[in-house]
Amino acid sequence: MNLKTGIIIIIVLLLTCGKLFSQEAANNTNNKENRMEWWREARFGMFIHWGLYSVPAGEWKGETGHAEWIRTTAKIPLEEYDQLVGQFNPVKFNAEEWVKTAKDAGVKYMVLTSKHHDGFCLFDSKYTDFDIMSTPFKRDILKELADACRKYDMKIGWYHSIMDWHNPDYLPRRDWETTRSAEGADFNRYFEYLKNQVKEIITNYGDISVLWFDGEWESTWSHEYASKLYRFIRDLDPNIIINNRIDVYRDGMAGISKNAEALGDFGTPEQEIPETGLPGTDWESCMTMNDHWGYNKADNNWKSSKDLIYNLVDIASKGGNYLLNVGPTAEGIFPQPSIDRLKTIGKWMRMNGTSIYGTQAGPFKKQSWGKCTQKEIAGGTRLFLQVFDWPKTGKLTIASLINEPVKAFLLSDPKETPLTLGKHNGNIDISLTGSAPDSICSVVVLDIKGKAEVLDSPEFVYKYIPASDKVEFSLASENKNPKLVIYYSTDGSVPTDKMNAYTKPVLTKLPADFKAVVYFGNRRFGEVTGIKLPVSFGKTVTLKKEPAEKYKALGAQSLTDGVLGSVRIADGNWLGFEGDDFDATLDMGKKIGIHSLILGYLVSTKSWIFEPTEINIEYSTDGKEFKPLLNKKFNPAIWKSADAVRRYSDVFPEVNARYIRFVAKNRGLCPADHPGKGGKAWVFVDEIEVE
Repeated sequence: MNLKTGIIIIIVLLLTCGKLFSQEAANNTNNKENRMEWWREARFGMFIHWGLYSVPAGEWKGETGHAEWIRTTAKIPLEEYDQLVGQFNPVKFNAEEWVKTAKDAGVKYMVLTSKHHDGFCLFDSKYTDFDIMSTPFKRDILKELADACRKYDMKIGWYHSIMDWHNPDYLPRRDWETTRSAEGADFNRYFEYLKNQVKEIITNYGDISVLWFDGEWESTWSHEYASKLYRFIRDLDPNIIINNRIDVYRDGMAGISKNAEALGDFGTPEQEIPETGLPGTDWESCMTMNDHWGYNKADNNWKSSKDLIYNLVDIASKGGNYLLNVGPTAEGIFPQPSIDRLKTIGKWMRMNGTSIYGTQAGPFKKQSWGKCTQKEIAGGTRLFLQVFDWPKTGKLTIASLINEPVKAFLLSDPKETPLTLGKHNGNIDISLTGSAPDSICSVVVLDIKGKAEVLDSPEFVYKYIPASDKVEFSLASENKNPKLVIYYSTDGSVPTDKMNAYTKPVLTKLPADFKAVVYFGNRRFGEVTGIKLPVSFGKTVTLKKEPAEKYKALGAQSLTDGVLGSVRIADGNWLGFEGDDFDATLDMGKKIGIHSLILGYLVSTKSWIFEPTEINIEYSTDGKEFKPLLNKKFNPAIWKSADAVRRYSDVFPEVNARYIRFVAKNRGLCPADHPGKGGKAWVFVDEIEVE
C-alpha cells in the first residue's frame, strides 16, 4: 500500500465514522423525543412513598417527626428495623382502588417506591429476602399495581433508591452505625445487585414508563457507575424515561443538572417550583401534600386543595410536570386528607384539564391575576388564562401582548360564548360577566393570531461604582426592535415618553429610585420597572463569624447587593448560621446622617430556620466605640409560624455614623416541642439597608 492510498483510506474511515456518530446522535435525539411525548402531554403524576416505614407511622420512642428516613433519623439498628418485616401486612391494599383514585384526580402516571433507602423491596426479588414476600402479606405489590394501571390506561413507573442502608455491600455506613462493620463490603458487588434488581423491575411487570432514581449523592456513586447503569437500562428498554438522579450532577433540591455529561431525561426539583421554570429542559417538581413523603400519623399540616391546584397550574405554566405525593398507611390505604384533596383536584381537572394536558409554558413572566399555558392552533395560538384572582371590575387585563386577539370565551362554557375584547395602553382587556365559574381557579381562553409575542417590562442590572459612590443601571438584554423605546426616570416618578430615552447605561447617585417603562409604536406596554436602592447599597460588610458553607451566598457582600432572599431557602441569596449568631458590621465609607435601618431575615421552622431571639443594632463614627441604636426582643416560646421573609425596620432621630453593627441572636437549639428537638437552630439573614 502506498502512502497516497493509505491517506485516502484514513479519510474515508474518518468520514464514515463521523457520519455514523452524527447518525447515532440524531437517533438518540429522536428516541428521546419519542419516549418523552406522552410525558410532556401528561403534566400530572402521582408519587407514592410506601414501605416498612409506614408501620411506625413516623413515631419512634416518643418522637413523632420521622417518616421514610426513620431508620437513620431515629438511629434504629439493622436487626431492630428488620423486625418491621413481620409487622408489614397491608391487608386493605387494593391496587385498582389506588389507580381509580389517581385517575379520578386527573393523574396520568404513577411512580411507586419499589425500594427506598432502607433497602426493603415491595416486589418479589430473587436477589434478597428483604422484600414483600418475607412479610405476612406475601403479594407482589409492583405486579398488582402494574396490572391495575394497564387495566385503567395509566402509565406506571418505579422509584428505585441507589442508596441502600440494608445491603451489606453498600457503602458508606451511616455515621451512627458504629457497631456495624464495613469489613468485607464490596461496592462493585453491590452495583451488580443494583443492576440485577433494576432488571427485575423493568422486565417482570410489562411495559414500565419511568425509572425514578434517588440517593445518588453519596461519594461511592459516580458518573462511571451511572453511565454503566444507564447503558444497561437503555439496552433493556430504550423507551423507558429515566430521571437525572441516576447521575451525580444534580444541583441539590433545585434538581438541575448543568454538566454537559449529565445523564437523564428530566430534571427533578424537590419541594419547590423553579421561579422561571427550566427553559429548554424537561422537568418535574415532586412535592408532598403535607410535610412528609412517607406516612406520618401526627403530620396534619396539609396543604389546602387551593394550594395544590395552584402548584399544578404554576408548574404547567412554566413548562413542567407536577408529581404529587401520597404516603399510604401500613394497612395499604391512602390517608383520608389525601383522598379529599385528590377529589377536589379531580373535580377541577374535569372542567379545566384542557388547560393543563399537552400545554406548553405560557409566554408571560407574570400576570397579576394568575397563570397562563398555551397550545398551538390553526393560524395562531390558544392561551389558557388561569385566573385565581377574579377581577372585581369585570375586566381581565392581559398586559404586554402584541398579537391581535381573535376571540375569548370561558373554558367552562360549552357554547364558547364570545367575550368582549378591547385594548388600551398596549394591553388586551376581556370583559367578564358574573362571578367566577370556579371558586379556586377559572380559565379564560384567548385565541390570538400567530405565535405569542410579549413585550416584557424592561429588566435592568445595576452595580455600585465605589470611586464615585454612584450606581450604574444598564439594560439586562439588548433591544433590537426599532419600534421599541425604553423611557426612564431617576427620581422615582413614573416615566413617560416625554422623559429620557434609554440609549446607554445610566449613572446616578445613591439613594437611587430608578424607574423604566417600554413604549412600542408610541404605545406604552406592560408595567413600570422599579429599582430602589439605599445609601448602603454596595458598601463593605465584615462578618464576625462566617456562615455555613452550604448557605453563604456570595459572602458578606450579599448583604448589600440589593437582591432580596425569597422563601426558597436554596435561592442563593441567604447567609445561614447554624447554632451561631449573625454579627455583621457595615462600613458606609464615610460619616453620614442616617435615620432608618432594615434587616431582612427568613422564618421557615420546618427547615429549622427560626426568628432571632433578639436583634441589636449599634453605630459608630470610628469603628471602635459603638453606641446602641435599636433593640428588638422576640418571645422564643412563640416559634410556630408560616414560612415568610421578614424585615425588621425602624426609624429614629438622625444620627451621624460611618459604621453600623447588626446582631441577630440565634436561639441555639430547636425548641422542645419542635420535631428537631435538641438540634442546632438556624438564623438566615439577607440584605441590610441604611437610609
